[in-house]
Amino acid sequence: DWIEKDGFMPLPPYIKRDYKNVDESINQVDKERYQTVFAAKAGSVAAPTAALHFDTKLKEELVGAGCDFADVTLHVGAGTFLPVSSDNIEEHKMHSEVFTIPQTTSTKIAQAKKNKTPIIAVGTTSLRALESFQKLGACPDEWNETDLFIYPEKDGEKFKPWCADAIMTNFHQPGSTLFLLISALIGRKETLELYKAAIQKEYRFLSYGDSS
Repeated sequence: DWIEKDGFMPLPPYIKRDYKNVDESINQVDKERYQTVFAAKAGSVAAPTAALHFDTKLKEELVGAGCDFADVTLHVGAGTFLPVSSDNIEEHKMHSEVFTIPQTTSTKIAQAKKNKTPIIAVGTTSLRALESFQKLGACPDEWNETDLFIYPEKDGEKFKPWCADAIMTNFHQPGSTLFLLISALIGRKETLELYKAAIQKEYRFLSYGDSS
């Protein structure tokens, strides 16, 4: 009750807000804009920002075109956005987060894989929750804790996700674990080329940025 009454939306630090002097209407706008159409359970300290590219109308259009949606819940922690602080990537310790994969989602994944239907993860956090689910041998509908860190382990060897065939994601800050996850998926050289093109074309980065 206190958080709902006196708290503020935990926006990324580069979105400058002096909440002691900000008008309540602005705080209300932040609460609406920094929330995805898929949000259902309170618990994250940050939005899974790739999902901010969807609104109700787009979701309905995609369903009408034959797409299906399946929910995952990952309570994103502040550690997700911390830069890698160690010179040796293997020494970086991820802060743990909690997640759950509903039985309905587990069933949909199994059916999609059986039918060879492409599965697209919306965001690095969604992909991380799915990979953690498989690696931990977790049961559907149960809450689990994960500190999974996905990064390029060998030059030229790409990470093969258990579930997702593709991913939608924002452009992330170089030096972040999120950037490393994308590098693991498509290769470091390819990721740097993609980001170079994004900079040349003046794409926007981070939470309210462009999608890739």
